[in-house]
Amino acid sequence: MSQASPVSPVVGIVMGSDSDWPVMEAAAKALDEFEVPYEVDVVSAHRMPREMIAYGEQAAGRGLKAIVAGAGGAAHLPGMLASVTPLPVIGVPVPLKYLDGMDSLLSIVQMPAGVPVATVSVGGARNAGLLAARILAAHDEELQGRMREFQQELNDQATEKGKRLRNKVEGAAAGFGFGT
Repeated sequence: MSQASPVSPVVGIVMGSDSDWPVMEAAAKALDEFEVPYEVDVVSAHRMPREMIAYGEQAAGRGLKAIVAGAGGAAHLPGMLASVTPLPVIGVPVPLKYLDGMDSLLSIVQMPAGVPVATVSVGGARNAGLLAARILAAHDEELQGRMREFQQELNDQATEKGKRLRNKVEGAAAGFGFGT
């Protein structure tokens, strides 16, 4: 359900630069898996501050329910959006050439009291998309059902990995035997 979908977007995926898209695309793919309509855009906190503020202020009025914001370096975008919108903001620290994204992570996670930003791991855009879907699922039983199916698939995959490992390691203790 990409931004070209005729359905109105309910999640905004924004980033400081188009160079962040290779990381942020994982959020879009996660939302696609759950059929959650979204929009994508570049909204730089430093290069286009007025537009960034307008985006945050107008997001709820345009029907968005959550914002996934990715940024590298100083990574002010998620926090600045959180300061001007009543919507949940999920920050994605985008790794850059230097510091491996630790600067971004610390910038996004260390928000002042009253301006919360949910923060995922460095480069964790997929989890950001999944978290946005879970937030929406709180009030959408159909989406809750899809999330439960997804969680069961994860469980099945992990159980199968345990079986394969136990079979591979001959002579090893059988382990707990989950899924035997």
